[in-house]
Amino acid sequence: MRTVKQVSELTGISVRALHYYDEIGLLKPSEITEAGYRLYDEEALKTLQQILFFKELDIPLKEVKEIMTSPYFDKMKALEEQKKLLILKRKRLNGLIDLINKTLKGEGNMNFEEFDMSEYYKVLEEYKLEHEDKIIKAYGSIEKYNESIEKIKSKEAEIAKSAIRQYGSIERYAKAIKNNLNSEKLENLSEKIDKFRKDLLEENHPRLKELYRKLIEDTSKDPTSKEIQEVAEEISATAKKDYDVFQVEEIGGQFWYSHVQMYLVFPDWIKSFEDKYGEGTCKFVGEALKKNLDNKKPRAVELYEELLADLSKDPASEEIQQIVKEIEELHEKTNKIYKLDQGDNYMGYMAESYLSNDIIIKATDKKYGEGASKFIGEAFKFYSEK
Repeated sequence: MRTVKQVSELTGISVRALHYYDEIGLLKPSEITEAGYRLYDEEALKTLQQILFFKELDIPLKEVKEIMTSPYFDKMKALEEQKKLLILKRKRLNGLIDLINKTLKGEGNMNFEEFDMSEYYKVLEEYKLEHEDKIIKAYGSIEKYNESIEKIKSKEAEIAKSAIRQYGSIERYAKAIKNNLNSEKLENLSEKIDKFRKDLLEENHPRLKELYRKLIEDTSKDPTSKEIQEVAEEISATAKKDYDVFQVEEIGGQFWYSHVQMYLVFPDWIKSFEDKYGEGTCKFVGEALKKNLDNKKPRAVELYEELLADLSKDPASEEIQQIVKEIEELHEKTNKIYKLDQGDNYMGYMAESYLSNDIIIKATDKKYGEGASKFIGEAFKFYSEK
């Protein structure tokens, strides 16, 4: 039998930690003397050793307890699995040490393949287990969600590079993703937007039902005409008055703006709307509501238009950098409202996206003109580095 102090000296685990393991039922002493001293036998030391193996693999104590107290727990099998995982961890750490040595010597390019993405994948898998209904709603099926994870794995080095640039570490990135996926405010936002769209398609709002019917009663009319614009204005005012998702200062305007774009570019919404109201109605409504937005664009949209008004300007100029500063402040305001974690270098991450992501470059240049994506990327990059 060994005392707590002796076990502490043998294993390097503090006396306080051993007391805590006892309190949470993870490692009970083999015997307690009349004087209240804890004693541990060889079997208890073997159990402690296994706990330390799990701890070395960064598994939370709560999960360790659940694993070890399960009636299906097999000590020998667990040791085999721990051995495999520790070998993988050793391999990864050796790779990181080699990478550091090369970097210290000034050798080679930046390499992100050695960074462990397992914590990130764990977050995605946990979300799948806990929120199957939400995944099916968002992706259509669990199979499609699994396919998206496989696509992520095929670009692991690229994603690791972006994650480290934006968050500083893969661990911080995984925690942020978990926080953002489980954001109650974001979930409530999604539910509110879904409710608004459902009310439109099911005609649950009497006044909006009347207004939409009036708007589309003759789609041969000019959607920009005064007559049609008066109806579009009342639709906009009614939606913003009766649905609080559109009422948040600045941000609410962005949601209404995004909703209007759906009539013109989102196939699923176009199909659902035209199944309800008839062929050609969605485009007509979209053009009418978009025209109504001309003088009421969200500040975020205005800022990007100001940023790209003249691509011959210097992206590092004081004028352009002031606009970028406002973009960042507006983004931070959104994060604060919805309690999202976008990392400490979001602008640097976005700069890289505008400069190297082919999809973003193509979409941005198509919307704002050739060279727009490069201009945004250079402006954001200068701002983040400054």
